[in-house]
Amino acid sequence: MKVIEKISAMKEISNLWRSRGYKISFVPTMGFLHAAHLALVKKAKELGDKTVVSIFVNPLQFGPTEDFKEYPRDLERDLKLLKKEKVDVVFVPTVEEMYPSDFQTYVEVIKLTQGLCGAYRIGHFKGVTTVVLKLFNIVKPDIAIFGEKDYQQLQVIKQMVKDLNLDIEIVGYPTVREEDGLAMSSRNIYLSKEERKSALSLYKALSMAQKLVKEGTKDSKKLKKEMEGFIHSYPFTKVQYIEFVDPNTLEPVEIIDRPVICALAVYVGKARLIDNMLIYP
Repeated sequence: MKVIEKISAMKEISNLWRSRGYKISFVPTMGFLHAAHLALVKKAKELGDKTVVSIFVNPLQFGPTEDFKEYPRDLERDLKLLKKEKVDVVFVPTVEEMYPSDFQTYVEVIKLTQGLCGAYRIGHFKGVTTVVLKLFNIVKPDIAIFGEKDYQQLQVIKQMVKDLNLDIEIVGYPTVREEDGLAMSSRNIYLSKEERKSALSLYKALSMAQKLVKEGTKDSKKLKKEMEGFIHSYPFTKVQYIEFVDPNTLEPVEIIDRPVICALAVYVGKARLIDNMLIYP
């Protein structure tokens, strides 16, 4: 396993692989890896001949009051985990390497980023699409794997790839959960023991919504009210949003008469957690 910091060196390896006809699969991460990341890596290894994982905590996607400086990092541990998975290359650029002092170009998907997390994290997705396009241009993958837990992000990346005519297949991977249902996230480390129990309210609320819809409740406003009350019955919780949206356009759905995505963001203590579920009527 090679660990590469320089863009030029990463491009050189990618160009060599492509000249030899290898299919490159890519998993972009911000590090502090857990089982969900490793599931993406395993999928990438299945789909490609060569596997690249990037580790880069991207400052562009953090707002001024968000947790960029506090975001958990443990590169040594991450590299050990990736070596065990027999990854071919880990790309670990510095902020200065990715964004030199004269950097001034950004990429933005407009419509898909207006709701859900985009309504609360202004500029977040502009940072995501900018860094992902840069990483695509550096790594030159044929396939890139993204987790469905970040559902809006997945749809935004798909739209960018379509709009900019990139020859990259975007593969979504189902949300990986702990045994009790909590969606795996690097930010789960922020949770105290008691907050960890309250964090289960997200998955339980989504499951409750699915049950209510199956039983005949179709009004999304009524469902949101039920879910919010349920989540707030747990200590340390503060709902930021609960939305029922079209799986492709992410536009709000008022009556659940077809499959929809229920997406939510909830503060549990200081940790902002997101989750979603495909809800069938």
